[in-house]
Amino acid sequence: MSTSTLAPSRESAVTRATRTVLRSRELAIVIVLALLLVVATTRRSSFVLSADGWRDTLLAPSILLLLAVGQMVVVVTRNVDLSVGSTLGITAYVTGKIFVANPDTSVVVVFLAGLAVGAVIGALNGLLVTLFKVPALVITLGTMYVLRGALTHEVGSDRMNAQDYPAHFEKLGTQQVLTIPVLTIIAVVVVAAVGYYLHTARGGRELYAIGSDPDAADLYGLPTARRVFGAFVLCGALAGLAGVFSAARYATAFSGTGSGIELQAVAAVVIGGVAIFGGSGTVWGAAIGAFLLVTINRALPILGISEFWQGAVVGALIIGSIVLDRVLSIRRTQQLVEARDHA
Repeated sequence: MSTSTLAPSRESAVTRATRTVLRSRELAIVIVLALLLVVATTRRSSFVLSADGWRDTLLAPSILLLLAVGQMVVVVTRNVDLSVGSTLGITAYVTGKIFVANPDTSVVVVFLAGLAVGAVIGALNGLLVTLFKVPALVITLGTMYVLRGALTHEVGSDRMNAQDYPAHFEKLGTQQVLTIPVLTIIAVVVVAAVGYYLHTARGGRELYAIGSDPDAADLYGLPTARRVFGAFVLCGALAGLAGVFSAARYATAFSGTGSGIELQAVAAVVIGGVAIFGGSGTVWGAAIGAFLLVTINRALPILGISEFWQGAVVGALIIGSIVLDRVLSIRRTQQLVEARDHA
């Protein structure tokens, strides 16, 4: 009888970490983002090197970054949430209504209110998806239209303007710490917290397992419904937080606030290397994808490319990302088969 054992790796931890980083999808996105910033800055130095350019480079993606991170957590479970744009619009409007009712309301209370409103909407989506076993694409498409219709009915042609928000809240939208916008700092902290949970907590690892093979996860006894429900609640809460960000950043809210941004969130997730069929990807990839998308929208006009082609460029990036993901998936499968045959 012969036995075979796997020899321990002789590589150091630093070498393995370096090799992992060099092979990661996130590094490729970072390189593309860096090249885009360099080329755009070469054409117009104020794109990054001026005070306003530096601030906009960091601040502009902060709203989409929150949406992309929440969307990533849902997508990794083989679901999607198309209602985040409507959730953002509702919470931005609710934020204005809170300040109109009481201008002295604490900013902390407003943030908590935005998180709570978003979490309730996310809980509704999660309940419908897990209870009725209907594809999330259908459920959240429906709630997207219902929420947008309710917001339009409530707001009509009215809108919240700068005079409806207190000065200290408006200041939060442009306030900086060591030249870094406060909203960007908050968004990065959220990204770090979600990323830490996904990669260290048992619940986070179970989300990946559910996305990799839902049937196997059920057979193994994982709390599939509870985890998916929690993913939708988190996604909704972050969309609510993004609504408060939007109110602080633009000091306005109307019936069309956040319309269409749900597709940008999905695009950022896909471009960031998160598998659209679930089971793999990182919040860092989704965050970098959000930065790349927003930077593309700012850079293309400077590079002389018509705004009519911006959508085409983003579409090409999405198609390229999905094709690359499939190629890498097939390659990994072949490598596993070869390793098994030679074992």
